[in-house]
Amino acid sequence: MNFESFIALRYLFARRQQSFISVISIISVLGVALGVASLIVVMGVMNGFTKDLRDKILGVNAHVITMSATGNMSGYTELMKKIEGVSGVAGVTPFVYSELMASSSQGVKGIILRGVQPESADRVLTIRKYMQDGGFPDLNRKGLPGIIIGKELAKRLGVGVGRRINLLSPSGKKTSQGFVPRVRNFKVVGIYKTGMWEYDSSLAFVTLDSARELLGWNKNAVTGLELSVSDVNKADAVAKEITKKLGGYPFYARSWMDMNANLFAALKLEKTAMGVILTLIVLVGSFSIITTLVMLVMEKTRDIAVLMSMGATKQQIRRIFMLQGTIIGVVGTALGFALGLGVGELLKRYQFVKLPKGVYSLDRLPVLYNWTDLVIIGVAAMVLCFIATLYPAKQAAKLEPADALRYE
Repeated sequence: MNFESFIALRYLFARRQQSFISVISIISVLGVALGVASLIVVMGVMNGFTKDLRDKILGVNAHVITMSATGNMSGYTELMKKIEGVSGVAGVTPFVYSELMASSSQGVKGIILRGVQPESADRVLTIRKYMQDGGFPDLNRKGLPGIIIGKELAKRLGVGVGRRINLLSPSGKKTSQGFVPRVRNFKVVGIYKTGMWEYDSSLAFVTLDSARELLGWNKNAVTGLELSVSDVNKADAVAKEITKKLGGYPFYARSWMDMNANLFAALKLEKTAMGVILTLIVLVGSFSIITTLVMLVMEKTRDIAVLMSMGATKQQIRRIFMLQGTIIGVVGTALGFALGLGVGELLKRYQFVKLPKGVYSLDRLPVLYNWTDLVIIGVAAMVLCFIATLYPAKQAAKLEPADALRYE
């Protein structure tokens, strides 16, 4: 242990006549610890919310969709083969998209109808994680065509698995009596619950053939192609490569990032704002370090003078007090990490904080740690604490031994 470290540790841990300074030192440590812990917990919860929302959006939507600017796609089989050859693509499936009216004996509701190919949809969509009953394979039933609906839609229509509902398509056909909409009966074969009202209350799945027949499309027409990628964070790059592979116009590809850009930009802005606000708590703790060191310099004026008379340089005196402040910062940051990670682990394990049902897309606080965030929090706390030591250390180094001893 060098000279500066020995003196710094002795000043921190040796018993002092003025216990008030010790109390301020403890408050400084606790201030830094609480600020760091708050940052860790809040950033963990924000990351958890973002991931939960992303997973639910990608549960009922694909990572990338490919469509035609001129309308529906025909002869999509060849397009699927081209897309499957693009690096990073994990699965491709065709889909039909339309807005219809659903009705039962107990209610009527406008819905979004998605026609899917049950054999390949499970490779692209992960909604099976949210299925409470049934699944895509159940759509391939004999007899009355099957339909999968959300939990809230089932409540609205007053139906369950095995019950019938009617779907009315606005794209009907002209007859001698005028325009007649198409109405078809479907049997509920599955119910899902994502926790997101927009999906659970209005999104329904049927087979491609059932959707085409209801909408009056030809048997080879689809709205577009949905695909999953091996890395969701690289969906943008894959979408650009697909557009290039298909030769551009009229075909284009959009990633989930493009389709939900505003939502995730708002979440990122909120996370940044919360980080800045909570960083101020760490800043308050670092100001307490300034108070602690200034009062310590005043208390140790005689000791500083003696050390300088014995040959200690101004740089060594400066380093002594900088080390003291840094040690307070290290201890506070370490305590903050222990407290923050501990609270986060308790939230994940015991879920003692419950959220109002129906208000949020989940009923508990999700926690997800991002190592980049943790490193930034630790470095930022240490930098603020180090900066707080500069002024007191500079003042200590300015003391002149003769003047200090003269007034002691």
